[in-house]
Amino acid sequence: MAVPESRVRFFGHPEHTHQVPHIVHMVMGRGHLTVDGSGITLEPRTSVLLAPGVPHALELDRHSIALGPFLSPRNTPVERIRRLGVVPAITDLMLARLAAQPYTHEQVTLFTDRLDDIVSALLTEAFAVPPPVHPTARRVGELAADSPATLASLCERFSISPRQIQRLFPAETGLTFQQWRTRARLNVAVRALRGGSSSESAARAAGFSDRAALLRALSRECGTPIDELRSDPLSCLRGPGTSAPGAAGDRAQRSVAMTVNDPGATSV
Repeated sequence: MAVPESRVRFFGHPEHTHQVPHIVHMVMGRGHLTVDGSGITLEPRTSVLLAPGVPHALELDRHSIALGPFLSPRNTPVERIRRLGVVPAITDLMLARLAAQPYTHEQVTLFTDRLDDIVSALLTEAFAVPPPVHPTARRVGELAADSPATLASLCERFSISPRQIQRLFPAETGLTFQQWRTRARLNVAVRALRGGSSSESAARAAGFSDRAALLRALSRECGTPIDELRSDPLSCLRGPGTSAPGAAGDRAQRSVAMTVNDPGATSV
């Protein structure tokens, strides 16, 4: 079954697929997304990115609203499903879309292009973290990026010795385990910052103890003095003369406001 267009969901929909990547965004209430037979509970303002051809179904609780905008093929994730969590830039854009109720192709394109830009930034890894070839080392790495657990406890869970992990990571990734883990966490923090989160929120989301710890890690990785990162943690990732990520978003928001206030626009 195919759903022909993006639309507001009040009751959910049965299992279907799309030929392009798309996002399931929970505007309000709670949703229950089933993907490949596994369930994901969607809380307010959370988003999930699905690759093309992934079967999924959505059930919504009462008084809940979800959006399912399509993306361009350039934003196809490597994995079949990627949990984006709460991305303030996506939340703001989806609320603006609900308010504007775009109808014409030009109006819809305004929103889809901006969403593509936001997701593209989220999918671009700031620091290379090649996955280990060894299957157990790969599983340890996947969990280590999101868990505060020590290497010893992670190894105990997967029945592998810390010494073996410390040998496999440099041999297969070119990075020590701690370097790999720090880079993976920095990528999580950078995605959050690019999505509009504060540095405090980004630090927590990435597993750093606080904002200062995040800035120290960025400073070590980029070679940029901490004082230069305090006002703009992403400055070390941009070349000279490059504008901050918010500039494009500000222009999009101004365009959205014009669409909403335009007397000729579709009424809400």
